[in-house]
Formats: sequence, structure tokens, C-alpha cells
Amino acid sequence: MGRPLPAYAEVVVVGAGPVGLLLGGELALGGVPTVVLEKAAEPHGESRAAQLGPSTVELLLQRGLREALGTPPTRDVGHFGGIPLDVRRVGGPVRTNWMVPQYRTEEILYDWATGLGATVFRGREVVGLRDDGGFVVLDVRGPEGRRAAGRTTRIRARYVVGCDGRDGVVGALAGMTFPGRTASRELLRADVSGVDIEPRRFDRLPTGVAVAGALPDGVTRIMALEYGRAPAVRRGPPEFGEVADVWKRVTGDDISMGRAIWTDVFDDTCRQAAGYRRGNVLVAGDAARLHMPVGGQSLNTGLQDAVNLGWKLAAEVRGWAPEGLLDTYHTERHAVGVRVLANVEAQTTVQFDGARADPLREIVTEILDLPAAATHLAAMVCGVDVRYPVGHDGAGDVGVVDVLGRRLPLLRDVDDPAPLPPGVGALLIHETAAPKTRVLRAAVAAGWSGRVRVIPRERSAGLLPSGVDAVLVRPDGHVVWTDTAGEVIEDALQRWFGRPADVPSTQEEGNPQ
Repeated sequence: MGRPLPAYAEVVVVGAGPVGLLLGGELALGGVPTVVLEKAAEPHGESRAAQLGPSTVELLLQRGLREALGTPPTRDVGHFGGIPLDVRRVGGPVRTNWMVPQYRTEEILYDWATGLGATVFRGREVVGLRDDGGFVVLDVRGPEGRRAAGRTTRIRARYVVGCDGRDGVVGALAGMTFPGRTASRELLRADVSGVDIEPRRFDRLPTGVAVAGALPDGVTRIMALEYGRAPAVRRGPPEFGEVADVWKRVTGDDISMGRAIWTDVFDDTCRQAAGYRRGNVLVAGDAARLHMPVGGQSLNTGLQDAVNLGWKLAAEVRGWAPEGLLDTYHTERHAVGVRVLANVEAQTTVQFDGARADPLREIVTEILDLPAAATHLAAMVCGVDVRYPVGHDGAGDVGVVDVLGRRLPLLRDVDDPAPLPPGVGALLIHETAAPKTRVLRAAVAAGWSGRVRVIPRERSAGLLPSGVDAVLVRPDGHVVWTDTAGEVIEDALQRWFGRPADVPSTQEEGNPQ
């Protein structure tokens, strides 16, 4: 029958996919043990998403998961609308995509999150949600079992986060709206064994588009989109026979004698939650956005949602969050979602509009021959160009503007231990900074010692941009202050990390600006 649900939890995360598990771990890092509910009774063991982008890899390495990730295959070449794109252009300590099967990512994050104190309950389906005077009450069906099947229990929480995917119920039950565009086409997908399938990389054929790539153990992953074929109304994944029929019509190859390990389908629905927060209910990952998972952006954008939200929600629950901090989750990540949906729509047009898109495709190909343009699009697709508004613009200093709001790589290379423990902010001070300045800045940060870690100068070497001697970094790695920004550091500390436990004096002569 499984473990009984607790009657109360500070935070309940719905969905134990990669996004939900990472969020559960992030909350635990912030001192908030979290309950994670998952509808499926067992892990699915499938690998629908297998690409971790450079920023995501760095975040996972910073969280001490280097050994767990091992040495997976890497891929230097991504694409924009099927046109090759060199990922190494993004720079930073991680300059490739790491190919990690989704089931393995989930295993790693499950062990990590539960090891930190998150509790995962499987076979639990959320069937009801209501506001209860500043709390959220969930009606939960399960667990599966002869005695318990169909039984509904309730759990009360301060906050609920829906990480329950494209068909998630949390956002719908909370009354969230998802404006956007409905699907006009669909892409069938399967992992197939027992048949030789010719490798294809976004082959644009007269009747559609086909992709086929070899996986370990004689398995081939295939994807096929047939021009003019409208999305079907479905209650589950397609039968392999349907996938094989579409594949044959698009490519002319018969794979019906093969065996499907799994099949699925995704379409080009393009929608986003109007608000990522409604009262004490929030959404993240595919529960917040629906789009074709072009270039692995769906998974990686969702994992970045979790890292952005985790420390802010933990701060709110723990009581030290400054006013409005939690609302910056929507402000920052909704804007990222708008940009992702825009580039996905552009790529979908280039890749799947057939002969009509040929002129556009030729122009995009020419543009990608320009190094600056190729770097720009690689950074966009990999999500490394994200810059958040941080409340201060650098007072016109062009060099600072390039740094503020952007993520600071916190690793020198993939095998270098992270200088910043996850879950806290950091004040990084360059080894060449004047001794008095270092002492004063460390003293200022002392009032936030439980939330901000001062990184010793020897650990900061090589991490700070040229011309900057000190930076304040949020737990998600984004820079919110520099010593050249023309702002008193205390202002930035209070804006992002709340009021200090002991406010140090700032009136003494020589206090750093």
C-alpha cells in the first residue's frame, strides 16, 4: 500500500521528472524538506530527452554530481532548425552537450534530492486543489494497490509547484490560463530495435522530415513528421504500427519488423502560462510552457526554472526573503519562456515547412556562416545568453552591463571542484583586490553569513571577468552586484538576500561602493 502521505508539508512538488526532482533538491538545499508526488507507480525507464546543455551540466557539477554523471558521450554540434550549429562557440568551462538518457538523469536527481531530505511518493495522482486561506489543499488518489486503489487523501501545504509536464493538472486546477497557438502538426518518435535503419539527420524529403540516430545496444531512435498530416486526438502514445506507417510514407523504408522499446508523439502546440504563479501555486518546466522540444530546450529550460525557483521559494518559506523576491521567478522565467517559444517557432518554420521554407532556410544557412551570428544563436539555443534584470544597470559602465544579470561560470573546468556550495549566494573577491577592500566587503557580507558565502581569493582566481575585482552572485549563479557598479553592496545584499541578522556599519570612511 505504500507510505501514508503526511497531513502537511511546507512545499509539495507535483511531478517526479527531472524538473520536479531538481526542484525538490534545491528546496532541501535551502533548508525546506519537500514532498514530491508522482502519478506513475514506477520510473518510466525511457529516454525521451537525452541532451543536457552547457549551463545545465555546470549547475549539476556545481551540486557535486560529477561522479554520478560519469563521462557520458558529448556532442559538439547542435542545430538551429536542422542547420548544424557549433556548440563550442558558447565558451565557458562546459562547451558541449552531454548526452545523458533521461532515465539516468532522473536516477541521479532522485538519489541527490532524497539524500538531502526530499521525500518522493509514487503512485499518487493529484485530482483536486483548492485554496485554504493562504494554504493549498491537494486531493490525492492512491497509492496503487488492491486496498488503497481509488482512495483519496488530503495534504495541506504552504506552496504547491506543478512540475507535472505538458498534460499537468496543477496549473489547470489552479485556474491558470495558457494563451498561445494550438497544434498544426505532430512528430512521431520511437526507439526501435531489431532492424537496421539508415542514419538520418533532419533529412528533408518530399513527403516529410526524418531523423534516425544510433543508440547503444542496437537501438535506433527515429522521428518522423509527415507534411499535411494533422495531429491526431490521442489518449496515449501511438502504436508502433502507426509510427512505422508514417516512417515508410516519409522515407520509403519498411521498419515494421522491428520492435519498439517505446513510442511517443509531440506536436507544435505553442502556449505559455500567462502567470507562473497564482497565489501559492506555481508551475515550472513543461507545466509552464508547451512547445516542440527542439534542441533539448524543453528539458534544459525546465531545469533552469527549478534552479531559479528553488532558492527563492526556500527563502520565502524560511522567512528571510525580501519583499517581491518570489515574484521575480515569474518575471525572469516567463521572459525566458517567451524567448524560447520564439526561437522554437522560428526553427519549426525553417525545419518543417517543406519547400515553402527553402528560401528562408538558405538565408539562415548563410547567416550561420557569420561567426558572430553563429555564436549568438548557439548561445540562445543553449540558454547561456540569459540576462535577468537585477535592479541596477551598472550606471552606464559598459563592461559592468555585460556582467550584471548574467550567469557567472563557477567552474574553471569540468573536473575542478566548485568554489561555491550550492544553495547559497557568494561574494567572490579577486586575488588582486586591495586587502582593506577585501576585509570590508567580507565584513559587510558577514551579516548574511547563512545566505552568502565569501569565497577566498585563492578560490576566486580565474573566475572573475577582466576589470572586476568582486562580484555578488545569487544561488543560481547570476551576478547581482560588482565593485564597479556604482552601488553600495549592502543595497544589493538586502535586495536579494533580505535583511541581515546583524547589520554592519557602513558609515566608516573607505567603505567600498
